Amino acid sequence: MNIRGIRQELLNLLLELGRESHPHEFVALLKERDGVIEVLNLLPGTVTGSESASVIFDMMPLDTHLAGSAHSHPSGAIRPSDADVHFFPRSGRFHFIIGNPYGPGDWRCFTADGDPCRMEVLP
Repeated sequence: MNIRGIRQELLNLLLELGRESHPHEFVALLKERDGVIEVLNLLPGTVTGSESASVIFDMMPLDTHLAGSAHSHPSGAIRPSDADVHFFPRSGRFHFIIGNPYGPGDWRCFTADGDPCRMEVLP
């Protein structure tokens, strides 16, 4: 699966989810279509709090188009925690952290290893 980028509309939705969930985290899975990350999947049974959010892995879809995940950091720290780095490989290749105050530049993309990676924003 060759990912070309993320849709601007989806990125805007992720930033809005961060704002709406604050001061709690949100977590979601992301799917791709034709190499573009453009679908959000909020899983049933997701648990959120002010310091973490978690999904029930039994609720994850068996989907070959799973691209990765997105979650917020209400603290504003836009870097993966140890728990994030443990979660990333279980949920795809690309992972977005959305940070407070959830503006246009308050996000980063990381690989499943927790390394920063560039992600193009597509119209």
